[in-house]
Amino acid sequence: MAQTARAYTVGQVNTYIRNMFSQDFMLRNIAVRAEVSNCKYHGSGHIYFSLKDETGSLACVMFAGNRRGLAFRMKDGDKVVVSGSVSVYERDGKYQLYAKQITLEGAGQLYERYLLLKQELEDMGMFAAQYKQPIPRLVRRLGVVTAPTGAAVQDIRNISLRRNPYVQIILYPALVQGAGAKESIVRGIETLDAAGVDVMIVGRGGGSIEDLWAFNEECVARAIFECRTPVISAVGHETDTTIADFVADLRAPTPSAAAELAVMDLREYLRTLNQYKGRMEQAVENRIYDCRERAFRYSRQLEYLSPENQIREKRQILIDMREKLEDRMRRRLEDSHHLLGLYIEKMKGLSPLAKLNQGFSYVEGADGRNVASIAGVAKGDQLNIQVTDGRIGAVVQEVCAVERS
Repeated sequence: MAQTARAYTVGQVNTYIRNMFSQDFMLRNIAVRAEVSNCKYHGSGHIYFSLKDETGSLACVMFAGNRRGLAFRMKDGDKVVVSGSVSVYERDGKYQLYAKQITLEGAGQLYERYLLLKQELEDMGMFAAQYKQPIPRLVRRLGVVTAPTGAAVQDIRNISLRRNPYVQIILYPALVQGAGAKESIVRGIETLDAAGVDVMIVGRGGGSIEDLWAFNEECVARAIFECRTPVISAVGHETDTTIADFVADLRAPTPSAAAELAVMDLREYLRTLNQYKGRMEQAVENRIYDCRERAFRYSRQLEYLSPENQIREKRQILIDMREKLEDRMRRRLEDSHHLLGLYIEKMKGLSPLAKLNQGFSYVEGADGRNVASIAGVAKGDQLNIQVTDGRIGAVVQEVCAVERS
């Protein structure tokens, strides 16, 4: 019974142990260096993982509220330093490390610094597209900031002169790694910017993150951003990306590619000019042909609308109208003449003279009136008898009526 009276619940034991952990100063703020394993990102935002080394394993959790203390995406195998506190999860009776800050160890620390500076400069707008300067199409003076020895400067020189043997290359021999490298690169950028080159290549050959670190420094990024000359970054190989690449006006994957982007191929340029020349000549010929056709049409119109042509045309119209009028008058006269002939023949048939010529005579009284009936005369009246060849005077001796059957 005595042993049973001293027994505790599981929860009491776990609570007691948790209180012991919380009272330990070292466990409340501890940093552990180890390798990450069993890393899982939960949908709630929490991260569950373990730290392990050759001696053992430690369960860990980073709650979503502490994620801003993580500048990279953690994965299995990362060498990290985890800072936080060790406590007991009472439900399971297991202790674990509650992480508040996680940093990569060694090269990972540099990478973390790289990510933090990259985010800071991006938030400041130094990577924004509106600040990028266009690369000149035709470059006469090419500035290069790199080491005076090594493959990078030789690649840039060979490719640039092959593409355009007339380009002037101005090299600023800079330190590209180690102590004083960032200051040397900044001086090179400022010197060539003041020299008035057309475009500038800043870079070096590939290497580790430590070798390329000078191009991840803030002072170098600011020198590129403030440079009035367009800058092409050419740091490392295609897989290497530095902060200088994000700030530069144009990124080239390699120094060789930077030379191709900066210097136009003169032969291609001349071919393009010849094509433009051919197009221009053809366009000029087409334009001249169109102008000639238009001038010919205008001359024809001018000839048609000129006063001389108008007078000549109106004169011809008048001549045609006169001929038509004369022809119409001639036909009208002929018709009238023919009609007159008909009337004359008709009048001849009705003329007393014609009757006289046929043996008839015309009798009129002293007053000149025609005597057509015996009623118009009396015995003793003076009569005039018209015959074909003259007039006969007569006196009425007798008036006799004729009986009609």
